[in-house]
Amino acid sequence: MIIAPRIRGFICLTAHPEGCEQNVVNQINYVKSKGDIAGPKRVLVIGASTGFGLSSRITSAFGSEASTIGVYFEKPPAPGKTASPGWYNTAAFEKKAHEAGLYAKSINGDAFSDEIKKQTIDLIKADLGQIDLIIYSLASPKRVHPKTGVVHNSVLKPIGQVFSNKTVDFHTGIVSEISIQPANEEEIENTVAVMGGEDWAFWIDALKEADLLAPGATTVAYSYIGPSLTEAVYRKGTIGRAKDHLEATAFKIADQLKEIGGNAYVSVNKGLVTQASSAIPIIPLYISLLYKVMKAEGVHEGCIEQIQRLYSQRLFTGSDVAVDDKGRIRIDDLEMRQDIQDQVSALWIEATTETLPELGDLAGYKKDFLKLFGFDVAGIDYDKDVNEVVEIPGLVS
Repeated sequence: MIIAPRIRGFICLTAHPEGCEQNVVNQINYVKSKGDIAGPKRVLVIGASTGFGLSSRITSAFGSEASTIGVYFEKPPAPGKTASPGWYNTAAFEKKAHEAGLYAKSINGDAFSDEIKKQTIDLIKADLGQIDLIIYSLASPKRVHPKTGVVHNSVLKPIGQVFSNKTVDFHTGIVSEISIQPANEEEIENTVAVMGGEDWAFWIDALKEADLLAPGATTVAYSYIGPSLTEAVYRKGTIGRAKDHLEATAFKIADQLKEIGGNAYVSVNKGLVTQASSAIPIIPLYISLLYKVMKAEGVHEGCIEQIQRLYSQRLFTGSDVAVDDKGRIRIDDLEMRQDIQDQVSALWIEATTETLPELGDLAGYKKDFLKLFGFDVAGIDYDKDVNEVVEIPGLVS
């Protein structure tokens, strides 16, 4: 079929298999161009099919020649219907990994569930024995709690008071004012239940109980802080409350892993275009301005550049891991440079529908959004008939 983007709000209902594959190949080539990383050899990535999780799997495999298991929840294709982009990403990654002689298998299902945890544990026992690195990179709007059966839904809201500020419709470029009502206590608790650290801890507990954590095993979860411009709706909002819980969980897991010489970290990453960030009011406007400034300064990074730098310059250098005063790895250091933030703040004041095309990089934002789904990728003929039904080589059924 000939596949075109069908966009509804902050999601695209279609994905392009060849575009997704080229995105993966581009990331692989970047990692290989940066040289070998003395990283772990047996890696589990929970949330492995898109964004930072996908880049972590690519960096592990093609930077350190690691065997990788990926866990994700993606929609498979059917004749006349495309898969979700993470399906095509995973298919491309595993194809390239197998061509390179690397072990790569995956499990598609609800990573919050006990069933998927057990299936993953069985696979590790059968194929790898133990795991050296666990990356936790889940992003989901909903979680069915495995112990209680309660369905928790997350919300993107401020806490305490109404939040009003600028936002942009990144499809039309229209800048407008938005007001968001504050979350109630139930909404806060539900968001923490979905996006906090409880499930990360459940994974580590299950792996430890099954004796699958190798001596010195490390686990890393991803977080975001951002600037004062976005803090009311992000870091001081419901998502921020969940991230606080995630970061507190890292200390508890680190205490658990001491007996095997391991550790747990939260890496605070840079603001980037993702399906999740596109849904958060004001974030698209902030990121379009941030992209403009960071590209002009020559310090812009995407997911793969961030994770390759995290691995090669923070996690696996052979010396102590540098953390901030709250124990977090700060790979958002370039975004949060004072000169960068000062420029973004000045542009924010001036940003309107009329001025944004010049002040910001909305075109770059749109391009990155489309690339999430395999569109607007250089070298792909989108008028060509392609096979939408693509199999994942290492998928464990």
